[in-house]
Order: sequence, then structure tokens, then C-alpha cells
Amino acid sequence: MNQASDQARPTPRAGIMEIEAYVPGKSTAPASVAKVHKLSSNENPLGPSPKAIEAARDVAAKLDIYPDGTARRLREAIAEVHGLNPANIVCSNGSDEILGLLAQTYLAPGDEAVITEHGFMVYKIYIQSAGAVPVSVKETNERADVDAILAAVTPRTRIIFLANPNNPTGTYLPFQEVRRLHAGLPRNVLLVLDAAYAEYVRRNDYEAGVELVAGAENVVMTRTFSKLGLGGARIGWMYAPMHVIDAINRVRGPFNVNATAIEAGIAAIRDRAHVERSVAHNGTWLTWVSEELTRLGLRVTPSVGNFVLIHFPDDKRHSAAAADDYLSARGYILRRVSGYGFPNALRMSIGTEEANRGVVAALATFLKS
Repeated sequence: MNQASDQARPTPRAGIMEIEAYVPGKSTAPASVAKVHKLSSNENPLGPSPKAIEAARDVAAKLDIYPDGTARRLREAIAEVHGLNPANIVCSNGSDEILGLLAQTYLAPGDEAVITEHGFMVYKIYIQSAGAVPVSVKETNERADVDAILAAVTPRTRIIFLANPNNPTGTYLPFQEVRRLHAGLPRNVLLVLDAAYAEYVRRNDYEAGVELVAGAENVVMTRTFSKLGLGGARIGWMYAPMHVIDAINRVRGPFNVNATAIEAGIAAIRDRAHVERSVAHNGTWLTWVSEELTRLGLRVTPSVGNFVLIHFPDDKRHSAAAADDYLSARGYILRRVSGYGFPNALRMSIGTEEANRGVVAALATFLKS
């Protein structure tokens, strides 16, 4: 196409078409497969809380009414459960929206934001969307390295994005390391703690970030309802200092959380029995899946989330790609993670007992072929 025709239509600003689009986990198997077990998106195998389903249904007759633009009742429910001030909470259309709003608000063209080499891919997308420069630092044993992050900070650094626990590795930083990271940052650098998988972590040395946010002016914590059964409702939230809340409220959409999501979210977060069942199920099967896959001779990155990262042999016959094809043909849909720097690994969400046992049995047969 010549230059004249290029100028005859709207074009994205410089850099946009260089962004690699996010590719979600697949959800389909060959048509011949009778039953599909989707284990590619870290969804809750127990589904949503029955109370959330009921609350969502009750909204159906009122869909002509705009939702509360401040999501006040949802913020109050979150605050009630977590012991927070609702004024320090912003709700969003999934935590992804908050991450994007933070980049939009605090990054300018030419600024830098630090991410880790195996961190959540949307960080890079939002950084580039703001015209800023993503600076990726090496991890150590598939875990964020505080010293490497601090060494990457320059006068142009404005944000550090840290997923804790991280996706897709499932590794985490103990709270002492997170505090050490914060202590080493300039005060004008915003530390974003993405704690999307916090509910699943059962380690005495872990903190999601509440205490650090409460005592600092340059730390925020983002969370999601997705992993506990409301992925389709798209509910995220942020706990942050008031000056950050004020800035984000100026740029977010006026009705960014829909009415159905608000009501379902209120019911879900207050249904602590469902949350506890979900966490207990995950704890049992995370251990079982990790141990069984290790017995098969596969390396599994130690995970505290609701998924495992499975590394496959180097030979093409038993590679991650071959395993993915083998499992998909039998109705087990896992996640390829080449884009995260793991070309020979698959990420498996912890599923139902049937799904977990089925994957392990299928891989046992696959590895013997």
C-alpha cells in the first residue's frame, strides 16, 4: 500500500501495532470429543457461589437501570470481609482494567515500567499502550528476583508490576522480600502488587499487600473475583492510598462495573463457606497433581496458586506441543505458555477430581508411547 492510501484512513499512533495481542487459553477440543475439561484459564472447578447465582438472577428484571457508578455496596462488602476502609477501594471490570488504568494514569511516553520475565503478559501490553517502555528482568528459579528488579530501576522508572503469586509459574515472594523491594524503591515509583491468586496461598510468610499499602504512599494491591468462581462477571478491585484512588476515579469509566456483577460479587464475597470449599479443594488437588506428575518424571514448578506449570522432556516425541495435542484429543484442554518464555511447558489449572485424575492418567500413557 502506498503512502497516499495510508493517509486516507485513520491509523493507530506509533507503537500500537507493535504490541503483541494477548491470547487467552483455548476452550475447545476436537468435535469428536464427548466431554471437555477446560483447564486452561485457572477457573474455579466448583463454579460460582449458589448465592451469587441467585443474586445475579434477581438483577434480571432491573437491567434497564444504570448501576451505582461508585459500586458502593460492593466496596463495602469487600471492606467488611477484608477489614478495609471502603474509601480506599476502587472496583473494576476485572483486575485487568485496574492494571490498565494504572498504566494510563502513571506512565507517559518514554517512561519505564519494570516487569519480570515470566510475569503476566498484560503488563507489557498496558505499558506499551501508554507509550512507555517495558523493562523485563530475569527471574531466579522461576521466581521474581528483588535484587534484579531494584537493579533495573532508573530515573525513568515509574511503575513496578509484581504478580505475587505469579502466573504462570505459581511461585511467590515472601512478605519480607516484598518489603525489601519496597524499601529500595524511590518514593515516586509505584509498586503494583497483583494478588489475583492470594486466596489460594497457604504460607505463613505470605502477605497479599494490605499492610504495606496501609503504611505507604506508593503501593497498591489489585485483586480479582475471577479465581473464586466469577470469571465471567469480570470483577476486580484495588486497595490503594487516597491520592491514587482520586486519580483512578478521574479516568475510569463512570459505570465500569455492571449491575449483575455488583450483586453477584456482594453475594460471592460474603459466602465464606463457598470460598473455604474452593480453597480446600484446591489445596488437596494441587498437592496431589504436583506429586503425581513428579512421579511420572515431569518437572513441576512448586505452585501456591490454583494451577501448576508442567515442564516436558526435550525430545519432540514427548514435548509440550505433543502432549498438548494428545491431551486435547482426549478432551483435556491445558494452556500453552510459549509467550511467557516456556516453549516446552504447559500450565494446568486444578480442576475437578475427574479432570485431575484424567490428565495424570493420560500423561502416564503419553509418556510411555
